[in-house]
Amino acid sequence: MKNKRDNYAEVTFEAISENEAFARIVVAGFIMPLDPTIDQLNELKTIVSEGVTNSVIHAYDSKGGKIKLILESYQNDVTVTIIDYGKGIEDINKARELFYTSKPEEERSGMGLTLMEVFSDEFYMSSKVGEGTVIKIKKSLELSKEMSA
Repeated sequence: MKNKRDNYAEVTFEAISENEAFARIVVAGFIMPLDPTIDQLNELKTIVSEGVTNSVIHAYDSKGGKIKLILESYQNDVTVTIIDYGKGIEDINKARELFYTSKPEEERSGMGLTLMEVFSDEFYMSSKVGEGTVIKIKKSLELSKEMSA
């Protein structure tokens, strides 16, 4: 994505479960000028919700920390980056397996990363043990104007 971005927002917040709703509101407010469909809006809110929840529960073991949410738009493409500075992921390939969870005792479904990837047009994830995780997704909203016409 070498195009000049149209809009940018960055917010850092405490990694607590209450801020999952805050992050959803931030992404919704950011993309509304792009006229997304209801499905696109819900998919982006789900992506952010799952990413923030993963950071709270897995990166920080629900003990707090910082999460950075970066939103960028390039015409009708939206990029969402979720960064935590938690414990990191030892095996990214294993973490991306459907139904895999590192916390089965908490009755987690292991669907978070899968949902994020399915709802994204592009999905990138990197992690370093002891340093944290970066998830970056791209979602194209190009069809929304045609669909709403």
